[in-house]
Amino acid sequence: MMQAGTTDVPDISLEWYREITEVAHATPTPVQWFAVHFTEAAILLLGALFLLAAAPRLLRGKPWDRAVALVAPVTVVLAYACSEALKTVFDEARPCRGAATVVAGHCPPVGDWSFPSNHATIAGALAATTLLLSRRLGLVAVPLALLAALSRVFVGVHYPHDVAAGLFLGALVALAGTPLIARPVADLLARHTTHPDRLPATADHP
Repeated sequence: MMQAGTTDVPDISLEWYREITEVAHATPTPVQWFAVHFTEAAILLLGALFLLAAAPRLLRGKPWDRAVALVAPVTVVLAYACSEALKTVFDEARPCRGAATVVAGHCPPVGDWSFPSNHATIAGALAATTLLLSRRLGLVAVPLALLAALSRVFVGVHYPHDVAAGLFLGALVALAGTPLIARPVADLLARHTTHPDRLPATADHP
């Protein structure tokens, strides 16, 4: 085990980090440039996929469909909050603190802890909610989230176990929280909807 901050880093994660960053340093400069920008842009792309998946449900969906689309962003924020809370428990220093150079060009400041990865958490949550809304777009979002998480290791700012935990946390909160929160919202929408598949209240009286 290697000491980092006050949290021990698993040997296997440290070994994978070194191997991945060695590959990163050996890649051409354009690849490194792309990786640095992709690690941020991937979150925007995942957000765009989520909006594409949510829009049809919000515009034409039944109460349950609209409820899921409405509360899904809430669970993404909740996943991020959980990630931030865990960082205060596992105060693991960034791996780039002990590295001479990283592809990212700079290392986040001291106190911006490494475990779990916020980027990976948000990516996992966005991919999971997109999958809930649209299987077709979700199958694009999932591998994109995996690449977004891997890019955080590639540029040198996270250990592999940081991003793996982030992806799991984001997906777990989104998949468990979205249906749970959507249920009362769907009930509320159903009571106020004029959806054509709902009969009016006077239909029982010919």
